[in-house]
Amino acid sequence: MGFEQAAIKVEKEKEFEELKAAIERVFHPQAVEMFLKKVQGKRIRIRDFDALVQRGVLNRGTQELYQALSVSDQAQVRELYLFRVEEVEPRLRTKFHKIYQYY
Repeated sequence: MGFEQAAIKVEKEKEFEELKAAIERVFHPQAVEMFLKKVQGKRIRIRDFDALVQRGVLNRGTQELYQALSVSDQAQVRELYLFRVEEVEPRLRTKFHKIYQYY
């Protein structure tokens, strides 16, 4: 089952699409393990999207793009990100279990 975006209209489409592309890049099968290592190295929980953005883990310039979005656009970006987090293959989720823990 693919990501199904909510029926809320995106206000700032350019910024939204750039963030969406950054998320898709880090969760690409050839890049996801390196991304998870980066998150682990920063000691951030994988589901803490705001911390990842704030610390520039996704991509440089991500924080400015994210802050430029409306609250509803930010929520949709977080929803997409969290959906992709849960799609990571079980082998990698097990390998990086510390960042996947809830506490």
